[in-house]
Amino acid sequence: MMNENNEVFSMEDEQVATAIQNMLKGSKWLSAFLESYRPPLDGEHYLTDKEVAEMLRVSRRTLQEYRNNRMLPFILLAGKVLYPESGLRELLEANYLKPLE
Repeated sequence: MMNENNEVFSMEDEQVATAIQNMLKGSKWLSAFLESYRPPLDGEHYLTDKEVAEMLRVSRRTLQEYRNNRMLPFILLAGKVLYPESGLRELLEANYLKPLE
């Protein structure tokens, strides 16, 4: 087999090239997965201030007010505020109002 420079490649070279391409694709997927992966703590996922602010579309200052007024469930761990995902979901479901028909 020949490439654009008229160099001869064997079938083995193509298999190696294909394997390398597949490994690069897998590496990109794994990097993206590891970047977004948050391991659960006792089955619970926790979100940061930034994540909750983006999810609720409010400022981080507003989240501080919600915490001060005990409107949102949270834990304080080593000076970092974390929100249990299930607690936020329950709060949103409990306060959901169906639209009028």
